[in-house]
Amino acid sequence: MPFRDIAGHRHLLELVAGAVARQSLPPSLIFAGPEGVGKRTAALALAQVLNCLAPVRADGQAAEVDSASLFGLEDQAVSTASSAGQADAGAFAIDACGTCASCLRIARQVHADVLVVEPGDTGVIKVDQVRDIVERTGYRPFEGRRRVIIVDEADAMLSEAQNALLKTLEEPPSASMFVLVTSMPDELLPTVRSRCQRLRFGRLAPAEIASVLMRVHDYSETDAHAAASAADGSIGAALESGSDELVEARDAAKDVLQHVASSTDPRRRLDGAKMIAGGGDRDELRRRLRAMASILRDLGVIRAMPAGSEQEYLANADLGEPLRRLAAAFDHDRVARGFAAIDKALEAIDRNASPKIVADWVAFQL
Repeated sequence: MPFRDIAGHRHLLELVAGAVARQSLPPSLIFAGPEGVGKRTAALALAQVLNCLAPVRADGQAAEVDSASLFGLEDQAVSTASSAGQADAGAFAIDACGTCASCLRIARQVHADVLVVEPGDTGVIKVDQVRDIVERTGYRPFEGRRRVIIVDEADAMLSEAQNALLKTLEEPPSASMFVLVTSMPDELLPTVRSRCQRLRFGRLAPAEIASVLMRVHDYSETDAHAAASAADGSIGAALESGSDELVEARDAAKDVLQHVASSTDPRRRLDGAKMIAGGGDRDELRRRLRAMASILRDLGVIRAMPAGSEQEYLANADLGEPLRRLAAAFDHDRVARGFAAIDKALEAIDRNASPKIVADWVAFQL
């Protein structure tokens, strides 16, 4: 997909687009960041803009790309200062159309000049795989302007494979570029890291993840927000989670907070503890505690921001009015106390403490 359709990382992608437009894109990049935040998708989007048959400018007009000088290597870094105007404008200096034959083939990963290398069944990238792509970079692109080699999970390259790639990174062919995608950049050899410009991808906001889940994966609004709030900034983690379990856990967490919000009656709090405990199942208790932490975080946001301005920052935005009613009962100190209690409770569960005792203790701390 084009840059404009990628969830999150807006400023970073604008810098990359600006470097392409200025013809100052480094020939070797490392896309580093947590798993499941869209690094590989961004690498494919870069391949699209470099080979798009009808690239567009920020104003929507067609952009002319000089295939002979698309890489100006005088500036080996993506400069924040020189791209500040583009970032402030909120638009990409250049982007792929996303609909031409080249863009569609890249999206399907069947483009002759966009090569994706990834670990095989053994979980590693072997030296023969790297030697194959190095050999192919010696030839001119078959159908595109630039050959783009994307090494996914680059940290899985064996040392021999990384050394086989090193000379090519030192003297990159003029018609080829490399993008090493990794969640563990420090696993790459220092000599490899030193020859690549590193771009750091952060975690996605829950609202961004929920939007992708609804738009691309047909999640309901409730399922999307429940999965996003527990995903720790990763679309991959959200997709791997069981949305039904997360929805149930979040509902239980909300009910507990509502239960204890306006009462200090010990019996009422013990009733709340039963909702937290999840029948004594440790994994279910963890899910409910994490869901409670996510809701408490949202209550802190609501208390800290002007009314009506907090919606895009909420992990559980679909809960809407129930969150705002809860926020009235949870001031800053109570939210902080709840966070601390949940943190200690999760540690206790990991130490094999009784789920019932942990649930009872948390209910009295809220």
